[in-house]
Amino acid sequence: MAIDAPSSPSAQPWSDRLRHSTIILIAAALALSVVVSLGELSVMGGAAVFLCIAAAALIPWRLHDTAASRDDTRRVNPVESAAVAAVVAGMPDPAVLLDRAGRVIHLNAAAAQLAPALRRNELAQFALRSPEIITALREAIATTEPRRATYLDHVPVDRWMELMITPVPVPTTFGGADKCMLMTFHDQTPLRRVEEMRADFVANASHELRTPLAALSGFIDTLQGQAKDDPKARERFLGIMHNQATRMARLIDDLLSLSRVELSAHVRPDTLVDLLPIILQVADGLEPLARERQVDVETHLPEAPVMIAGDREELLRLFENLIENALKYGASGGRVIVSLTSADAPDGTQEIRVMVRDFGPGIAPEHLPRLTERFYRVDVGDSRSQGGTGLGLSLVKHILNRHRGRLLIESVPKQGATFSACFPQTRPSAPS
Repeated sequence: MAIDAPSSPSAQPWSDRLRHSTIILIAAALALSVVVSLGELSVMGGAAVFLCIAAAALIPWRLHDTAASRDDTRRVNPVESAAVAAVVAGMPDPAVLLDRAGRVIHLNAAAAQLAPALRRNELAQFALRSPEIITALREAIATTEPRRATYLDHVPVDRWMELMITPVPVPTTFGGADKCMLMTFHDQTPLRRVEEMRADFVANASHELRTPLAALSGFIDTLQGQAKDDPKARERFLGIMHNQATRMARLIDDLLSLSRVELSAHVRPDTLVDLLPIILQVADGLEPLARERQVDVETHLPEAPVMIAGDREELLRLFENLIENALKYGASGGRVIVSLTSADAPDGTQEIRVMVRDFGPGIAPEHLPRLTERFYRVDVGDSRSQGGTGLGLSLVKHILNRHRGRLLIESVPKQGATFSACFPQTRPSAPS
């Protein structure tokens, strides 16, 4: 199907031109007839004048259309075209295009969300009140050179933002050249948080390792000096040194395990494993600790196998951390229950939940959101006396993330705590 373009005056047939000029030709003929009848003009002169008028009326003239077209073209600024607006709107980061005066020409939805006060054809510095932004913008406009600035945005939450101002050459209305300013904003908050977490991790790891090392060094000096000939002091110091060395070895082991899990976090395990023998193996292995703490471990597990896609060694470590924590920090309740059930996940699918519940003192609500942070402890002294490294629940969280699962923590002070490891249920394979 073709679409006909509107015809120009030069393409119109002679019959149409004659019809449109009929009134002009009739009026000219009558006027010339009167002038000729009065003897003011000869017949030949009147005929010549009529032919000139007819030619002017019938011949297509396009001078007016051409001039109007040029005026319309000059009124449209190339920078304000729909194509430029589409480019700015399609940028993933907040972007604002300014003219040399700093007025907003185009902005995308992300920029409008970042700075709701931005308006087209208004100065950007009135909407962006950060001193770093205003300074960088003034320098970029004055020098027509790129500028970069970093600032902290406090609304609605604290965010570290990086602003880049790039001069963009653009054509002007009369065929010249000018420069607009393209402002792009990049959210640096995730990178900042990662850097802070890395710095905190190094500081905490160094502190945790320095403490047992200092203790070992001090006891070695004591054994080489005053306690060299004291058997009782030697035995007591050697026992403390053994505990400190064990604590340091466990810390290093947890750090290595956490590093391995993080390296493979993007690779989901695809081997089918049965959870029941893994849970029973961990419970049997921790039976000596349970007897030492006088805690009964009850397992409420189904008889049929429960298969999930998982890494057996990581799952052993996961359940060992959860049950061991319950035995150490919930021992006052004298009872720990390990159960397995199926429940609905938030997305509507089925998930398998392994719940470890103790009946100890419980955990205060303000501590629950931070329990999976590295080296975070509710009670630092109690944790260290129990041999904890502060990495157990962080390791549990990372293992569950790799298995595409989640960790639920429920606790009421003086009523114990429940830690639930949730795994997506493996779909049965379709028969071939």
